[in-house]
Amino acid sequence: MTKNQAAPTQDTAPTTANTSRQRTIASLIQTQPSVLLLRDGEVVLYRRTRSLQYQCRFKLSDGKWHRFSTRKASLENAIAAVCDMYDEARFRQKLGLTHKAHSFAQIAAITLVELRKQIDASSGRGAYNTYATCIEKYFVPYFGDKTLEELTHTDVREFEVWRDRQMARKPKTSTLNNFTSAWNRVIATAVERGYISERVPVPKLTAKGLKGTARPGFSEEEITQLLAFMEHWQHGGTRGNEYEIRMLLRDYIEMLLLTGMRHGTEAMGICWKHLEWHTDKGVRYLRVWVDGKTGGRWLIGKHRAVDVLKRLH
Repeated sequence: MTKNQAAPTQDTAPTTANTSRQRTIASLIQTQPSVLLLRDGEVVLYRRTRSLQYQCRFKLSDGKWHRFSTRKASLENAIAAVCDMYDEARFRQKLGLTHKAHSFAQIAAITLVELRKQIDASSGRGAYNTYATCIEKYFVPYFGDKTLEELTHTDVREFEVWRDRQMARKPKTSTLNNFTSAWNRVIATAVERGYISERVPVPKLTAKGLKGTARPGFSEEEITQLLAFMEHWQHGGTRGNEYEIRMLLRDYIEMLLLTGMRHGTEAMGICWKHLEWHTDKGVRYLRVWVDGKTGGRWLIGKHRAVDVLKRLH
């Protein structure tokens, strides 16, 4: 060794060893396959650039490629995961199910969108609002992440017990009919979208409850008192549009009494074009077209209903 040559320091050897080890590890990582074909090429396992986890795609009998993430960074674990996913998808397809199970909440969301479209377009029944409430307030909070094909008779019976506790009363048959109709709407949506097969047995809700009682009607004396009271009551009111609302409320109540139309959907949808004169056997009647709970129908109003319409006009 000459005088100008420096002696190697003690840190040189370890540094060289670390660098060599890092290069070896890097070369091993690069030798891992970026694309791997499995199951006779029907399953493709690959890893995207700058991603540690393996992705996969496989082809089913419908001829389409379906893509998923294995959520695995190890090649061995990724292969096991994709094979399980592929086998499960093929098994579900043989049973008439979609390759991927949809949760109850996902199907319910699609059902609600369809219901609201019909409500906004005024093409649906008035009970559609009730169906939406049953789905949002009761079905989704209870069934949520569960799938339709996994539901059992016990699950549905336990839901009914939970629902009755939430309502704090024993529901009547009319209420249970609304729940049953809403439940059937969710199932019909799943079948139409191909999320489940018609062969999949989904438990049904109980439709038998307490017998409902009709609301008592007004007596002739009560109607006379009500009309006499409102004739003077309509002129009260001192704030905002209270005066106009009182007069309108009197006309509204009298039209209900004089035509027999239902309050709400039937009464609120009437326009002037829905009124006409109808002559039968030489007698002229006021005829009103309404559309609501039971669909469209004609009503014959009493003669006094003309006075109400004149006030409105």
